Amino acid sequence: MGSLGNMENSPLTSRISTVVPATPRGDENGAYDLRYMDLLMKLHYIRAVLYFNNDAVQGLTIYDLKKPMFPLLDRYSHVSGRIRRSENGRPFIKCNDAGVRIAESHCELPLDEWVAGNGYSMDGLVHDHVLGPDLGFSPLVFVKFTSFRCGGLAVGLSWAHVLGDAFSALNFISHWSKIIAGHVPPKSLHVPPSSKPDLPPSLSDQSQNPISVKKAINVGEHWLAANHRNVETHSFRLAAKQLHHLVTTTISTDAASYFEILCAIVWKSLNRIRGNFCALNAVTICTTNGSNRREDEFPINGLEFSKVEADFAVAQSDVSALAMLIAEKKIVENQVMEKLVEEDEGKEDFLVYGANLTFVDLEEAGFYDVELNGRKPVMANCTFHGVGDEGVVVVLPAPEEDDDGGDGGGNGRMMTVVLPHNELEQLKIELQREWGIV
Repeated sequence: MGSLGNMENSPLTSRISTVVPATPRGDENGAYDLRYMDLLMKLHYIRAVLYFNNDAVQGLTIYDLKKPMFPLLDRYSHVSGRIRRSENGRPFIKCNDAGVRIAESHCELPLDEWVAGNGYSMDGLVHDHVLGPDLGFSPLVFVKFTSFRCGGLAVGLSWAHVLGDAFSALNFISHWSKIIAGHVPPKSLHVPPSSKPDLPPSLSDQSQNPISVKKAINVGEHWLAANHRNVETHSFRLAAKQLHHLVTTTISTDAASYFEILCAIVWKSLNRIRGNFCALNAVTICTTNGSNRREDEFPINGLEFSKVEADFAVAQSDVSALAMLIAEKKIVENQVMEKLVEEDEGKEDFLVYGANLTFVDLEEAGFYDVELNGRKPVMANCTFHGVGDEGVVVVLPAPEEDDDGGDGGGNGRMMTVVLPHNELEQLKIELQREWGIV
């Protein structure tokens, strides 16, 4: 991987190439019909970075990193396709072997200096890609390999959410790493049955107004919603000992998960920041609903979006009460969200992440299942592009090294937050002062 620029004096530059399926589909290429939930998520993009030390990439060339993509795309043929529209305007994927993009970059800094100077920021390590305005020519996936002076490597993924959720995106990269290790990919991927959650009776009066989604304005063929405020991203890292201490000393319940407790802390903190005139009494919770994903599962948008409402003052509430409210009072909105798409056959555009303050549970996502030369990432991070002004909070696992023999009972957590600039700066102060989270 040759040097493509000096990070200290210029932004990252890249050489870009295209990888296509190993077996051409030829005249047999067809169409992949997008589901309603896929179309709901079409304005969003999953961005993830996996950081590897030099011993993980010892002996691997850029050719070794690119080569597994060819057989992998045989199994994920629609991933290398392009968006088209049917005669009635509904988007679908044309499986035409147009390929995914590979970006190669180099950083003149060692990995530890990069992290020291940039924190857990993914800026420059993930290709800045969105679909459109020429939809028919826009790749659905970019993979960026950034080599560091020390020999370390960052693997950056930009994955159009219309293909599937973060669990699907990580499955894709996990299969890639297994092919590098010599494992034969599955001949075909398991397609889960299409199912719709039952609507609770309590939702019937609110079925036309789900809080987890809102219409986007004037998007057209450029699939990215405009923000009214400047949103920024920041990641907080909680070691296992710190997280365990936080829970045992400040939370009066052991029935809530780390995700639910962190949601409660941020929910309360943002209410204090916004004040009574902007009270945030309802939030969106995005979870897996406890269902395990198969390793060979076809990419899907299978997460559940639920609303949680508080009938008390959140800013003055106990964090334990908020955590239990999140754990026990979720009302799933997927079905009514999908009905919005069904009504106009996918021609309207919708915003999901950040339509309302959204908390996303990626605690069980397999960031550290990806291995190179038998070595796991030393760190991973993930966020979403195309987030609305209300913001999103993503909770994901931290590296195993966080649990340094303490009583944490597992790894720590990363918490990546996307919010308008002023709110994010105030949240940093609030979390450090009240909870020791930095």
